[in-house]
Amino acid sequence: MTSTNRKVRTRFAPSPTGGLHLGGVRTVLFNYLFTRQHNGQFILRIEDTDRTRFVEGAEAYIYETLAWCGLNPDESPAIGGPFGPYRQSERKAIYGRYAEQLIRDGYAYYAFDTPEELEAMRTQYKTAENPSPRYDSTLRGKMHNSLTLSSEETKKLLDAGTAYVIRLKVPENETLRFTDMIRGEVVFNSSETDDKVLLKADGMPTYHLAVVVDDHLMEITHSFRGEEWLPSAPVHILLWKYLFGLENMVTWAHLPLILKPDGNGKLSKRDGDRLGFPVFAMNWTDPRTGDFTKGYRELGFLPEAFVNMLAVLGWNDGTEQELFSMEELLQKFSVEKIHKKGAKFNYEKALWFNKEWIKKLSADQLKPQVIYWLKNAGIDISGKEDQLPGIIEQVKDRCTLLSDFVEQTSFFFQAPEKLDLDAVLKKWNDQKNSFFIELIRGYELATDFTPENLEHSFKELAAASQLKPGELMLPLRIMLVGGKFGPHVFDIAAAIGAKATISRIKYALSLLENHSKDA
Repeated sequence: MTSTNRKVRTRFAPSPTGGLHLGGVRTVLFNYLFTRQHNGQFILRIEDTDRTRFVEGAEAYIYETLAWCGLNPDESPAIGGPFGPYRQSERKAIYGRYAEQLIRDGYAYYAFDTPEELEAMRTQYKTAENPSPRYDSTLRGKMHNSLTLSSEETKKLLDAGTAYVIRLKVPENETLRFTDMIRGEVVFNSSETDDKVLLKADGMPTYHLAVVVDDHLMEITHSFRGEEWLPSAPVHILLWKYLFGLENMVTWAHLPLILKPDGNGKLSKRDGDRLGFPVFAMNWTDPRTGDFTKGYRELGFLPEAFVNMLAVLGWNDGTEQELFSMEELLQKFSVEKIHKKGAKFNYEKALWFNKEWIKKLSADQLKPQVIYWLKNAGIDISGKEDQLPGIIEQVKDRCTLLSDFVEQTSFFFQAPEKLDLDAVLKKWNDQKNSFFIELIRGYELATDFTPENLEHSFKELAAASQLKPGELMLPLRIMLVGGKFGPHVFDIAAAIGAKATISRIKYALSLLENHSKDA
């Protein structure tokens, strides 16, 4: 809790610029777990002040992602709340007031520098010791701003409508510190920071001003964000100090990065494209370019597995346990157990989580997902939905992705379109052909079409035909399912019934006969 023992309020504040990266979803998850443990409120705030990067549809994508993961906010632009509006673009007037307050108090200033003047500064003051000059305490006195102009000159420029930005006046050589929930005490020197722009020429705030103002006005107590934001902390500390007092500042937790599989750098979308796995939670098509990026949901991941996988990327409870339900995460999660170092992403491990969760869930829990995948593949299961739980139970241990249920269950509902006859032809002969003709007759007369009876009559006929059952099982499997996969073959035959079993055997025999004639 904060020092003032305020009610815990956390927020996730994404920019609507595209698909939601794994790291973003993990940030939501850690926010969510911490908040629910403290009976607080979790807020979704959309940081859309940079209109040049705004992408149509990205905000709706964020809502859908969080809903799929079961990480629903208590307040958001979509559902409202007592601290709205929750889109920064709708709060524009608020930020201007605080920027002007900073100027009045001597903590910020107007800067009228043109792009050409800024470029000239970077060239003119470039040295071997300072190859990238910044607009900071050492150079602000040489630039075109209200600190170098008289108050009359400044007023004249403002009255004339001259374009300007408002910059933070960062003090020189001041020690700034805060206590991070993960990293402990973090110390900066203000001289390492330049005079950041707080309000842009279009009147919109930059991230730095908006995040501090909004966190204060929305009474945010704790902020989980990626460690890439650590360099911005000095600016935010100063803004909290100047505007609201450090005693009211949020408590930060800077999360470790999710790294590339080799550990060299932050995992990016480009890495996923290169290595063949998604880095977005769901499919995303960029409306500006048409570029399509595949996501975990559409690949066939369960949300339980996806969330579980993210939870243990940079955190564990100190035991060997790897599978955690949301209820278990809510019980066992603690900020103290979050690692300080980045976590390597392992896609094979992600697949393992999904496979284990498919095994872990009951057939009834999996049924809606399997129905979706079957219908999406054009497989008609009407009239047979009540059989589905039993079928799922038979095949779920064979599935890594939900998409695998299509191959592993479709033959229960329709005859396979293709048969892997190459697996049969090398050892096919007239004796085996005769066996299956006799098997058809036996199955036509069967009155009890149970797996046990079907297997018993199959083995009896094989013995009478002087054939080994093992040599006949593979052909029967391929006749019924199309390939070398699926559960126990007699369970399949019993499930699809006598009519379908006999029909599929006859069809396969006709193909084998035609193949023999062609040969």
